[in-house]
Amino acid sequence: MATVLGSVRAFFAPSAFAIDRENAGDVLARERLLDRAMGEGRFRKSSEKLRRGRVPAEGLALVARDGDGHVIGTVRLWNVEAGVDASGNPVPALLLGPLAVDPNYEGTGIGSALMRAAITEAAQRGHGAVLLVGDAPYYERFGFFAGKAAHLVMPGPFERHRFLALELKEGWLEGAAGMLVASGSRLGRGELPKAA
Repeated sequence: MATVLGSVRAFFAPSAFAIDRENAGDVLARERLLDRAMGEGRFRKSSEKLRRGRVPAEGLALVARDGDGHVIGTVRLWNVEAGVDASGNPVPALLLGPLAVDPNYEGTGIGSALMRAAITEAAQRGHGAVLLVGDAPYYERFGFFAGKAAHLVMPGPFERHRFLALELKEGWLEGAAGMLVASGSRLGRGELPKAA
């Protein structure tokens, strides 16, 4: 694999995929993919409370495209404050999600490629940490662990053992405690959730 965005490629029969930045033309395809992969329940998750009415972090809305350019995977990261540090200052971080792959392409490495691309891009943009709610056995291979989020909470119900964090800068979350709060840019009035 080469670098992120447009040149990350993985081959599987019968075609290839590429990771790219999401664009305005991807919005409908992304939403349909999320409906198929996650269902209506996705709107009731605690993570959704932090995303609702916001735009993803700058440059951190990514898609996987098949050989014909169709969206077959998606991941987005969102600006949040991960509680406060020992001095009471907000701790900027990112919330990852949702990550989804078209069910017809599950098991082909697209989810892993999207994760690696998102983490690499977030680090290159200078972010300090990424949090998510997900299955630890899947996300631990990317460096996410519950211990790093032990003193943080989500706004609403969440399963503590599924609340995971990855520090992109060592010690970034040390001493951080409290509730995650959305801090990203808001959607404009009447604006649809679009590409970042």
